[in-house]
Amino acid sequence: MELNNLKPAAGSTKSGKRIARGQGSGRGGTSTRGHKGAKSRSGYKSKRNFEGGQMPLQMRLPKRGFNSPNRVEYVALNLEHLQALSEKHNLTEITPTALYDAGIVKKNDRIKILGNGELTSGLTITAHAASASAKEAIEKAGGSLTLA
Repeated sequence: MELNNLKPAAGSTKSGKRIARGQGSGRGGTSTRGHKGAKSRSGYKSKRNFEGGQMPLQMRLPKRGFNSPNRVEYVALNLEHLQALSEKHNLTEITPTALYDAGIVKKNDRIKILGNGELTSGLTITAHAASASAKEAIEKAGGSLTLA
């Protein structure tokens, strides 16, 4: 057996239905497009969300609120999460690059430390923001916090 001898199993393939090849084919005349209207014409292309001239849904619905283009979004990390991370990876210094290497944050994420949980060891933490309770808990445990 060679590549030039291969062919599909008998009965497994069919030729496609040929439309617009005369009335005798059963698919002549309007060629399965129906009568009149944009869809029956050549060159028809539907626009996304077009509702046939009816007012589109996204224009009918009321608009509310405001999305600030200057919003700064942080990845929130609790103290208990940092403690577990330091024990698992044997870390004393937690930085954005260390968190990225551990697969917790993405490359350009901004990190905010929150005060839920407690630290048992003094960690040197570098983050972009921190809550007052987190800052207090870190210093109480004998660690330090640097805001980058």
